[in-house]
Amino acid sequence: MIETIDVRVDPRTAATPLLLQSLLSTRLNIDVNRIKSICIVRRSIDARQRNIFINLSLKVFIDEEERGNSLLNKIEYPNVSGSRSVIIVGAGPAGMFAALRLIELGFKPIILERGKDVDSRRIDMAKISRENIVDSDSNYCFGEGGAGAFSDGKLYTRSKKRGNVEKILQVFVQHGASEDILVDAHPHIGTDRLPKVIKAMRETIISAGGEIHFGTRVTDFIYKGSNIEGVLTANGESFYGPVILAIGHSARDTYRMLQNRGIELQPKGLAIGVRLEHPQDLIDKIQYHNPNGRGKYLPAAEYSMLTRVNDRAVYSFCMCPGGFIIPSASGPDQQAVNGMSPSNRSTKWANSGMVVEILPDDVTEFEGNLKMLHLQEKIERTFFEESNKTQNAPAQRMTDFVEARMSKSIEPTSYAPGVHCARVDKLLPEFISTRLRQGFKDFGKKYKGFLSDKATVIGCETRTSSPVRILRDSQTLSSVSHQMVFPAGEGAGYAGGIVSAGVDGERAAEAVAAYISSNS
Repeated sequence: MIETIDVRVDPRTAATPLLLQSLLSTRLNIDVNRIKSICIVRRSIDARQRNIFINLSLKVFIDEEERGNSLLNKIEYPNVSGSRSVIIVGAGPAGMFAALRLIELGFKPIILERGKDVDSRRIDMAKISRENIVDSDSNYCFGEGGAGAFSDGKLYTRSKKRGNVEKILQVFVQHGASEDILVDAHPHIGTDRLPKVIKAMRETIISAGGEIHFGTRVTDFIYKGSNIEGVLTANGESFYGPVILAIGHSARDTYRMLQNRGIELQPKGLAIGVRLEHPQDLIDKIQYHNPNGRGKYLPAAEYSMLTRVNDRAVYSFCMCPGGFIIPSASGPDQQAVNGMSPSNRSTKWANSGMVVEILPDDVTEFEGNLKMLHLQEKIERTFFEESNKTQNAPAQRMTDFVEARMSKSIEPTSYAPGVHCARVDKLLPEFISTRLRQGFKDFGKKYKGFLSDKATVIGCETRTSSPVRILRDSQTLSSVSHQMVFPAGEGAGYAGGIVSAGVDGERAAEAVAAYISSNS
């Protein structure tokens, strides 16, 4: 017999199977020895009050053992080696999930990725920190797995109306992610584990007859008259078939190519600001309302901040508990930062993007469909030049940022290329820094201790989302300019994060299948 029950327990009970089993025997009024297994279906932390509780949804197996994995629904992928080909530009989450969905639907995916495989990327990323060398095709933004591969692996999304979020998580588990992501309210794989999952997904695609070509940067389309029939690459290869554009939000050269080729674009609102880093134990004390921090049974605390200043949102973005800050430049003359966490969230730092909402109408310095891209480039170039053209980032104590003054010293940080004291508030455009300054004050009032001289502002955070939307038809999901082109994911302006990009990649695959069916 299986009983389903919801319980609200203290952290120690939630983390101790014998205590949980004893509690359930009392709640269900049965002998404790009759409980053979407990399966956690859902888990969340309620830290709103001083007493912290864990909310659990459970399946309790009474007088019978749990058989197999009751949460994972494994997908079978057929062999499609002889099937019709579909071109996918980009091996980020949108591209990988588009490929897997195409295989399910009986089509052969051919992924063209400008960067390297996930293991080879590590060498190029290390050079950014150690030698200030940024490979324009292989870095934290480009390569197998996309920007998400080495950017924390958070899987929480609010985009549940657009597709099957649960399936995306199931696919990750099938390829090696912890089953905890099917349970936790804010699932997280971890930057140390996600590359192995990505490699397993690659192996599934190839074993089913799909192809993945690394070091293959798409530079143009192949035309027959005014119709697009495929793509050309920098190394002279040609690939024919419908094209899913899953290019990621940093493919600025591709955006320019699309603009030149008449693919209809529009500037898209984004958010720009800084990375803010606190000692993790300080965030634990604030969020868990306890001067002793999180204790033995609670994870590194997260936070989510939001306020409005001068009619624009100021908010935290991609919060990384127990994480570290990384360089996210994807080309020369750039400096930008991002954050990530390992699976155990074990470092002594907590970091988050702290950003200001920017709408296209706010930007008057530039014009045209790429105006938001130009703003990103200008800010990143300003920070790069201030740093003597290195990845050693400008930094400022949080309190000094608020008081508009130079810091005399900086706390130790997690940022490997190093930091130096600078007026980050002056390096940012004034309409951003003034809103951030007030936002920090608001957050400090709401969360006592958050506005701290132990916290460090490190700039700049500019890669929050795509600066461009590639317009697509709402019914067919193809480009409004060309039926054979299907923009998808974060780089196309239709997703924000790993899961929503995966969902949109699946939708693009289904749209391509529908297009082929209607034109065959």
